[in-house]
Amino acid sequence: MKPAPTLSSAFLKPAGQSLPQPLLELRRQRGTALADMPLPTRKTENWKYSSRYLQLNDALAGSLPAGGKSGTALAVPGYHVVFHNGAMVPEASDYPDVDGIAIKRFADLDDDEARELAERLDNTLDAKAVQLARLNSARFEDGLLIRLAPEAVLDQPLFIISETDAHTSGSAYPRIYVDAGRHSQITLVEEYISNGSEPVMVNAVTEFTLAEGAQVTNVRLSAEGENVQHVGATGVRQQAHSRFDSHCVGFGGPMRRHDLQVRLEQSGANCRLNGVVVTQGKQHYDNHTVIEHVAPHCDSEETYRNIAAGQSHAVFNGRIHIHQDAQKSNANMSNKNLLLDTGAEIDTKPELEIYADDVKCAHGATVGQLDETSIFYLVSRGIDRRNARTLLTMAFINELIAQIPVESVRETAQARLNHFIDQTFEEA
Repeated sequence: MKPAPTLSSAFLKPAGQSLPQPLLELRRQRGTALADMPLPTRKTENWKYSSRYLQLNDALAGSLPAGGKSGTALAVPGYHVVFHNGAMVPEASDYPDVDGIAIKRFADLDDDEARELAERLDNTLDAKAVQLARLNSARFEDGLLIRLAPEAVLDQPLFIISETDAHTSGSAYPRIYVDAGRHSQITLVEEYISNGSEPVMVNAVTEFTLAEGAQVTNVRLSAEGENVQHVGATGVRQQAHSRFDSHCVGFGGPMRRHDLQVRLEQSGANCRLNGVVVTQGKQHYDNHTVIEHVAPHCDSEETYRNIAAGQSHAVFNGRIHIHQDAQKSNANMSNKNLLLDTGAEIDTKPELEIYADDVKCAHGATVGQLDETSIFYLVSRGIDRRNARTLLTMAFINELIAQIPVESVRETAQARLNHFIDQTFEEA
């Protein structure tokens, strides 16, 4: 029997040493634990549809040069932090310095702060389900800690622009940790972009802890180039009456994957997860979500929509787990999928696992093509066939795009989606 492939030791070579000692020790422990880690295969349930797209060859093992000068020109309202190859670029960043809101690089933490952070990193994510998130923990060169004191409110969105310089092959490991205190509020926008054409991998991890009554909105836009593999994970832990809103917009590539895990740990917590993915050519995108209803009287609402064109492949696997003590839970999941070409493929697997008996839960999924009757109706009203298909396609996803609360991100996503549709329908 052929042995299962394992993670190359080239990925476990020591990274930069500029972090405080407690974080260096955390990296060392994670690296030791990853030795001989089996790589996902088709027999790995949560990688069943994506393992064949994952390429972790030794050319990608080296870290891309961290920091340096960013090539990003920013014209966005609000505060911003720029990451270049996984490390913050202070001179390109502009963020608030006010009481109650602390925004610090991992490299600038003192030993006590770093020790506290090291104890909390990875606690929001299930290591078995997101194995490659631990690779980030073994390799991050820097990171960003955002801490909001009780009652603190960030008055404008905070944009984190994570830019990958792909002029040489290698990998980057952006890391963000957000600690939202009691009744605090923040809107955090993550935008992943790239320049250059060499094959690279981005392994990004973001974690949120929400204290009682905290309100966090997270917008995630994945828009890197065709040469970039992106494996991302977001972990969330929520306390009583907190609210977490997620808006994810993803554009396909050679390998794109995002794991989103939310734990509703105390009564009254609620979350809303929205996602839009488009793929074309031979692109691939995989969304895996998990919502854990641990406590009673919690609400969750999840809506994801995929569009696949050409010979591309999109995957959605959403799981809602209602624990035994989570009575009075209210959970809804919807995944709708649109195939624009006969060669495109979409795999969807919504899951409900319920151990409580006094709950309201629903889930559903659909996969289909544009309705020819609707196209005919629009054409009969004087709209050409190409524009008819465009209108119907945009209507399929505009409901979710319109819910993104940051105008500049809505406009960016809309422009990218318009470009995707123009390319897809140019032969129509």
